[in-house]
Amino acid sequence: MTGKDLLSISDLDTEYVYRLIRDAVELKEEGWLNMLRGRTLAIMFEKPSLRTRLSFELAMRQLGGEAIYLSPAEVGLGKREAVADVARVISRYASAIAARTFAHSTLEELAACSSIPVINALSDREHPCQALADLLTIYERKGFDGVTLAYVGDGNNVINSLLLAAALVGLSVRIAAPKGYQVNDEIMKTARRYAQESGSEITLTADPKAAVVEADVVYTDVWISMGEEAIAAEKSQAFIGYVVDEELLALARDDAILMHPLPAHRGQEVTDGVLDGPQSVVFDQAENRLHIQKAVLATLLGGLEMMLPEYP
Repeated sequence: MTGKDLLSISDLDTEYVYRLIRDAVELKEEGWLNMLRGRTLAIMFEKPSLRTRLSFELAMRQLGGEAIYLSPAEVGLGKREAVADVARVISRYASAIAARTFAHSTLEELAACSSIPVINALSDREHPCQALADLLTIYERKGFDGVTLAYVGDGNNVINSLLLAAALVGLSVRIAAPKGYQVNDEIMKTARRYAQESGSEITLTADPKAAVVEADVVYTDVWISMGEEAIAAEKSQAFIGYVVDEELLALARDDAILMHPLPAHRGQEVTDGVLDGPQSVVFDQAENRLHIQKAVLATLLGGLEMMLPEYP
């Protein structure tokens, strides 16, 4: 993957996903290193962020490099200045770009016009770094063998990437979403191909209880994403009955973990009792954004030879 872009989980294969996880585990133990000294990451966001910005900046600093944040007002991506021109200018200054955009097509144009790696820090289509951090969290808690993940909620960018990543490593996934809010067909087609190769199963249902029963991991996310405020009332109505509460979580295995990428709309898609309960690992997920992004940056920028050749 060295020198290439990370726009989608589909840019990776099974071996690379496994190795990124193993590298993240090792980098998590090592702490601060100097492998990216002299390298600079340009962080360019069209949307606000807490975890993504913080984890990318700290990841770069903990690897010995530098990070520069470029705000929407400063760049005006595609408005004040053409996307292609922005990509070419940053390529002359920085070693890589982490971009958080409204449209996935903006990321694709940045990557096409840039001579340095471009990392998807969230788009309307995917959130690959979140999915990799989720896999790291599941691996630390459960391993991957025989694990079933139940996702209850909107077929959004988070589940798009998580479904692809889970299918690559052999996790079985059950998705509960109302009609009209399932994962898009193209993502599903790719995920089913991965699942066929890895031996996992993908199940779609409109019934949250059917998805969660005996699951090892229960995952949910916000129903209304940034930019969807105009249809908030419509979506909230469609998702009545999809709240992950104590009663729903009780259907999963006794040792099941509860995951949410944050920020959470407490009392909407998840209750306080579940989010703050003993089965919740949401803050482990948040921390693992730092460690998986260290692995991604080190690999893309050539600061890291794959440390462990074997699968976990």
